[in-house]
Amino acid sequence: MFKYNESELEVAALEWLEELGYDIVEGPDIAPDGDSPERDSFQDVVLVDRLRDALRKINPTIDTKVIEEAVQKIAANASPNLILNNKQFHKLATDGIEIQVQGTDGYNPTVSVYVFDFENPQNNDFMAVNQFTIIEGQSNKRPDVLVFVNGLPVVVMELKNATNEDVDISDAYNQIQTYKQAIPTLFRYNAFLITSDGINARVGSLTANEERFMKWRTVDGISLASPAEPQLEVMINGMLEPRRLMDIIQNFILFQTDGENTFKILAAYHQYHAVNKAVEKAQIATAENGDHKIGVIWHTQGSGKSLSMVFYAGKLIKAMNNPTLVVLTDRNDLDDQLYKTFSMSKDILRQSPNQAQSSDSLRELLNVESGGIIFTTLQKFSPDEEVGEMPCLTDRTNVIVMADEAHRSQYGFGAALSQKKESEGELKYGYAKYVRDALPNASFIGFTGTPVESTDRNTPAVFGEYIDVYDMSQAVEDGATVKIFYESRVIPLELPEGLAIDDDYEDITEDQELSIKEKLKSKWSRLEAVAGASSRVEKMAQDLVHHYEERGKAMFGKSMIVVMSRRIAIDLYKEIIKLRPEWHSDDDDKGVIKIVMTGSSSDPVEWQPFIGTKKRREFLARRMKDNDDSLKIVIVRDMWLTGFDVPSMNTMYIDKPMKGHNLMQAIARVNRVFKDKPGGLVVDYIGIADNLKQALKQYTDSDRETAGVDTALAVDVMLEKYQLILELLYGHDYSGFKSEKSSQRIKAIVNTMDYVIGLGEEEKKRFLDTVTELSKAYALCATTREAEELNDEIGFFKAVKASIVKTIGDGSKKKTATQMDAQINQLISKSVISEDVIDIYKELGLENPDISILSDQFLEDVRALPQKNLAVELLNRLLNGKVKNVQRSNLIKARKFSEMLANSLNKYNKRTIETSKVIEELIELAKEMDGAYKRGEDNGMVREEVAFYDALASHDTAEQVLGDDTLKIIAHELTQSIKENMSIDWNLRDSARAKMRVMVKRLLKKHGYPPEISKQAIDTVIEQAELMSEQLALEL
Repeated sequence: MFKYNESELEVAALEWLEELGYDIVEGPDIAPDGDSPERDSFQDVVLVDRLRDALRKINPTIDTKVIEEAVQKIAANASPNLILNNKQFHKLATDGIEIQVQGTDGYNPTVSVYVFDFENPQNNDFMAVNQFTIIEGQSNKRPDVLVFVNGLPVVVMELKNATNEDVDISDAYNQIQTYKQAIPTLFRYNAFLITSDGINARVGSLTANEERFMKWRTVDGISLASPAEPQLEVMINGMLEPRRLMDIIQNFILFQTDGENTFKILAAYHQYHAVNKAVEKAQIATAENGDHKIGVIWHTQGSGKSLSMVFYAGKLIKAMNNPTLVVLTDRNDLDDQLYKTFSMSKDILRQSPNQAQSSDSLRELLNVESGGIIFTTLQKFSPDEEVGEMPCLTDRTNVIVMADEAHRSQYGFGAALSQKKESEGELKYGYAKYVRDALPNASFIGFTGTPVESTDRNTPAVFGEYIDVYDMSQAVEDGATVKIFYESRVIPLELPEGLAIDDDYEDITEDQELSIKEKLKSKWSRLEAVAGASSRVEKMAQDLVHHYEERGKAMFGKSMIVVMSRRIAIDLYKEIIKLRPEWHSDDDDKGVIKIVMTGSSSDPVEWQPFIGTKKRREFLARRMKDNDDSLKIVIVRDMWLTGFDVPSMNTMYIDKPMKGHNLMQAIARVNRVFKDKPGGLVVDYIGIADNLKQALKQYTDSDRETAGVDTALAVDVMLEKYQLILELLYGHDYSGFKSEKSSQRIKAIVNTMDYVIGLGEEEKKRFLDTVTELSKAYALCATTREAEELNDEIGFFKAVKASIVKTIGDGSKKKTATQMDAQINQLISKSVISEDVIDIYKELGLENPDISILSDQFLEDVRALPQKNLAVELLNRLLNGKVKNVQRSNLIKARKFSEMLANSLNKYNKRTIETSKVIEELIELAKEMDGAYKRGEDNGMVREEVAFYDALASHDTAEQVLGDDTLKIIAHELTQSIKENMSIDWNLRDSARAKMRVMVKRLLKKHGYPPEISKQAIDTVIEQAELMSEQLALEL
């Protein structure tokens, strides 16, 4: 695999863009003081001349005055809110800018000025720029690569050095977050953001968190890129090829709001390519000789199927001249969920969807010539009871039926005898026949989150073959979902003779409990009574509470409990709050646990407090999705088992017979990506193992490895990693972690930190990595007997690791301090350490030091520490910080101190010197660093002058020839002259650097600086000036 350093990666990105037809420009060249300026100010992020020329080219018939007004509208910030600003511009970019022009006879028509030419992508101006300096307020920033289209910066790339172990792709993401705060004007025009560290590459929207920055793994949508291909090259070719970039901007970006926040959503690669394939298939299927079968898209649960449907609808409306779209679901709650998703996406759809409330309402909505997005359930296509046939609602050919979960049996054509008395029995058909009767010339496309069964003949008959497949294993590999683990905690059912769980039970829905046919009702009621026996429910409540609390020690997460009846839901709730009364609240906005179910006034009185309206369910859904809300557990029967996304939900407790697609859809509630969540867990109380195995038979071998994974495998991994930790700590006594006294437990942590650090860098890293792997495995099986036995000890190892990482680092920068604190709080067992990672300075009896001045007392205290290895690491960390501070202002001192620090640590790591001796060397170095500037200031020099003095005096010959006083004079004049000649980005432009060199050379010559060493001195002075340039530029 290729590796690049940061500048090489930047150059490579520009080369790949050039191959795609982009103009490549150096940022300093087009700066206000550049050789070919295209900006009036460093505040400008729009290249106005390019924009104006592009608008004239794309809109050749529009008057110049109108073009100028369009330029002003594009440049104006409509809102102080960055996301709303971005949304407003995106609408201008995709819909055009409406401008009223003065007409005749009092009529002032509106004309549209288009920002991009989507029909002819090559008609746009594509340019890539590196090192583009932007100054906004007090911030001076320089993104690595910007992609401009028609003079507008639509893509920001932040690249990091692959060869530097201390930085990775997370640093690139964090850098972009800094840019959003510091130079928000740049992001008004942003389509998406790209990050890369030379090995990995990710893309995300303006509002995406780091977990939602995703891979782009294909260029053509047919084959995935080889691991040997640089990910950034694949992403550039797959997304930034001009035609694809224009397609993404126009059709694959949408904005949604939850009422409080606005989110920008960018399609993933599987969505982009599936939609384009499906649009092409639709054009073939609806042609004069087409078969009206568009096909089936199988995108696994949690991978954004609903959004794929929205993107498809949006693009299809444009591609097929505004057809009528009929969106079919087979349940009211699914209809509501999908309708809500479409309603929040009306900008990309360019219309608001309509929801059919009845069969008559459906007929009325279809009574148009074209257009419209109509939501309906299958049941609204039921034939008239008297006639027995479904009438034709419209025979138009420009109707596309989009069916959600197209695999279900309800879509079938097959006939079955109705459950009337035998003498009155009649054939009942699957709803697909009735839909086809009602819409005889419509074309059909199916969307599903689970595969079509090999024995299913109905789905291909109605919809056609697969258009695109994005399965579980690919989603897990991409980081779009996580694995699902299975844990059996079955509480046996004491079934009467002759009563068994069969397929009939799953077909009873929540609102059918009181109205199912007599034959099934009797059997179902008997099973429900057994499953809901008070002794069994009580036992389940006890086990569930214990399991939930133990799992909560391992990781943060929310949970869902699925039961087979509303009565059991209520009884289980009552048993749980008996055990944990503090979890209960009568108020909807309070409480840890709630029941989510439907009902009516005819239900028992004692049920009424738990029966909620649609509004109440929506309120509880918002609480459940809020990670800061106290609501952590919901009990359901049918509700929220499909289409309900709570990324932090990591556990589903099942006590209800389920099978096939319904089972796979339900357990997918726990497969969403969330922070450090290693996987979701399904806990089985009723015995769904066989059904789960049967359901997985329809999946690929690799898919079976990502769902229903037995927690026994996690136990094996946990025990293996635990043994590795014991081997690393062999001979070290850490038994103090078992003490009842907090002081003894903390002492054990500190001493073990010292021991691990003393093992050397390689073994320290091995310890940290192994504890990380141990933690992940433990989190997945925390409730097993083996894990519970090791709970406190594993918590201790986590505490040691967390404290090492926060105190001295682990060689990576993958998490911010806030993220690290949050993770530590979740990982450390409360039985080992209370709420947070220990403050190592406090526990060692040290004052928390000011890095700029390490007092003599602090250094003496460090010298006296018994934990010598820890003392070395603390001093190393503090002195490294001081070197970085010095480096910002004094290159020579930083080099000197860095070399001294490296030499001392090298001797320590090779064990060629006693630890106590290293500590003495580091303490002396700390004192020398603190005194370095003081000596310069005592001689009447400011810090900048000291830096240039050091640069000149670093050559012994200079000091011998000129003497100290002359060097001070030169340093003073250099400081003044460099400040006067310094301009923004001077160090990036050859002409400006040359001018600066000439100035420095003349000044040195003027004072008689030795010519034989002047070139080396000039190089050092220029390098020192570059270090200061960013800060000094802000002062200009």
